[in-house]
Amino acid sequence: MSTSEAARVQASFAAVLVDEWVRAGVAHAVVAPGSRSAPLALALAAEHRLQVHVRLDERSAGFLALGIAKATEVPAVVLTTSGTAAVELHPAVVEASYARVPLIVCTADRPPELHGVGAPQSIDQAHLYGRAVRWFFEPGPPEELAASSWRSTASRAVAEALGPPPGPVHLNLAFREPLVAEPGPLPPGRDDGHPWHRRSLPRAPLDGALDEVAEVVAARRGVVVAGAGAGDPEAVHALAAALRWPVLADPPSGARLPRPATVAAFDAVLRHRPFAEHHRPEVVVRLGAPPASRVLGEWLASTGATEVLVDPHRSWLDPGRGAALTVVTDPGPWCQALAATGAAPIEASWSQGWTEAETGAQLAIDAVLDRHPGLTEPGAARALSVALDPGTTLVVSSSMPVRDLEWYGGVRSGLRVLANRGANGIDGVVSTAAGVAAGTGGATALLVGDLAFLYDVNGLLGLAGAGLDLAIVVLDNDGGGIFSLLPQAEQVAPHRFEQLFGTPHGLDLVAVARAYGIAATRVDDAHGLGAAVAPGGGGARMVVVTTDRSSNAALHREIHAEVAAALPSSRP
Repeated sequence: MSTSEAARVQASFAAVLVDEWVRAGVAHAVVAPGSRSAPLALALAAEHRLQVHVRLDERSAGFLALGIAKATEVPAVVLTTSGTAAVELHPAVVEASYARVPLIVCTADRPPELHGVGAPQSIDQAHLYGRAVRWFFEPGPPEELAASSWRSTASRAVAEALGPPPGPVHLNLAFREPLVAEPGPLPPGRDDGHPWHRRSLPRAPLDGALDEVAEVVAARRGVVVAGAGAGDPEAVHALAAALRWPVLADPPSGARLPRPATVAAFDAVLRHRPFAEHHRPEVVVRLGAPPASRVLGEWLASTGATEVLVDPHRSWLDPGRGAALTVVTDPGPWCQALAATGAAPIEASWSQGWTEAETGAQLAIDAVLDRHPGLTEPGAARALSVALDPGTTLVVSSSMPVRDLEWYGGVRSGLRVLANRGANGIDGVVSTAAGVAAGTGGATALLVGDLAFLYDVNGLLGLAGAGLDLAIVVLDNDGGGIFSLLPQAEQVAPHRFEQLFGTPHGLDLVAVARAYGIAATRVDDAHGLGAAVAPGGGGARMVVVTTDRSSNAALHREIHAEVAAALPSSRP
């Protein structure tokens, strides 16, 4: 076969992959520039049904694709060239794996004859991401004899990414020079326009554990713990109402609604030992991923309660190893079905005790924050959660922002909260938020700490002209604020603590953002914060809230003390 004919076959192979992905519903692709990936990059750009996003930084590209897929629950494609460019995707692949986000990771590669001989950008990319991917496939350089398999390969990549459980797949695609050519006639797809393969994923029967669980929960003191992936919030609250149980809801669960059962201040409440001791449940129903609160996790482990974990993907989301029964099903319908069994509720005093504690804790938090003029870190998280317009998606970074939002965020409806809590890293947060904004096409906000912002500062590349409604709120305490709340702050000498944990950066973050072409300013009150994050505020923009690490640690202690003083300690 001539080189020009081989190039045409390569172009046809790439065009088939793209056509099949679009048939399966893929709508976004992220491309990091490179030469060896040219056949697939050109095919992606030529497909008018796709939105193609170009990012110079491969790590940022990976998290941008992750954010798109997280927001839409549809696989996004990310493409890099060969060599260390492919390695840069690894953090996003790991997060996608643990967070169960569907992702199609395509790495271009050199052909076999260029491996092991010192050719540039030729590294071993086979199984590069190890067991983090749901499926790895390396078809080798495209050959016309294999054309009948191309659509199957592309379609299977989507099916494998969708799971169960959802996650990343890795296609390692070797291309030979010449890399640019026009595709020839494509192998035909399904006549009805459907993808080559479709997978039906039946849920586990809802009645499989209902009778057993109904017997366990009847007339028992219990709590519902709702985390990310908890399912339909209205179903969660229907179950809570039927059993007269509280719902300990973190923001990503979607269940932190203005409902009688909602307990948003559970972390602060459970820090008060008398209340925690007197309100031990007999049964815990856990929906979705565990919240960030260590206090909640330790309390659950200490209660000796019967724990029921409901998850549709067979994931072992049980760090405390307390789940006595795991139910593999969709949490929403399961909650509705369990509520409908007529299991006897507990006496009203049980839920009343939690409601009074929630009311007292929220008043105490407001009282403390009102005593501190200007924006604090807890105050900024609380103000942001309330100020965002209905329909906004809030992305929150790991480390302290996700905890401040969980501990102090308001109770409301109409706000979707997303976070990279699969591996709980602080990398790629800005890029993830940009991906969420691109995927939803709607108003998006990001709450991020200064170190996480700097760690992904290249996520700002390309944002200035991207037309995304993205407001970035950076909490700038000049270092690693979370460590001031950990034992290291008391156990390590101050100079060593600053060197290894405080890690001050000393940068003007407003100037950093402006260097990337992003409009940026500082705000020092809730009104200014609300105005800065209002939707339609001129594309991507950034506001910086300046805080102090030692004052922040003292404020957290003050809030905990005020909540404790506000709580009743009598047995329910």
